[in-house]
Amino acid sequence: MQIILQEDIEKLGHRGDIVTVKPGYARNFLLPRKLAIEATSGNMKALERIRTSLAKKTATEFDAAQKQAALINGVALHFTRKTGENDQLFGSATSGDIAESLAAQGFKIDKRQIQLREPIKALGEYPVIVKIFRDVTAEIKVHVEKES
Repeated sequence: MQIILQEDIEKLGHRGDIVTVKPGYARNFLLPRKLAIEATSGNMKALERIRTSLAKKTATEFDAAQKQAALINGVALHFTRKTGENDQLFGSATSGDIAESLAAQGFKIDKRQIQLREPIKALGEYPVIVKIFRDVTAEIKVHVEKES
């Protein structure tokens, strides 16, 4: 089934792209959430008009993402965790913890935007990438310290 994307979807495409997906995925997920519209002949004719409005929306979001990335770059987060022998953490510092800490500082970041290679399970300082928009990323420092 061919559809026209109205939002960027990870591993599928960007706004305004015409992609082929399985009918169930389109019918049950993309269309009800208004992430895409069917690629009918009428919608294909209106595609250029749709693309111009999506391009304007993308440009404004890109500018906002760059401003937010400039603010987030270099932010340092501190976590104190209980540790066992050899300074191994009980549990880990996850992307959800990082998102909550950023929200407490006034940044609106979803935990899915935080890209951890693996969960943080040891004490130390770790660089963490935050994907704000398509090609706009920021790097923050996460410090994990021993709870006294």
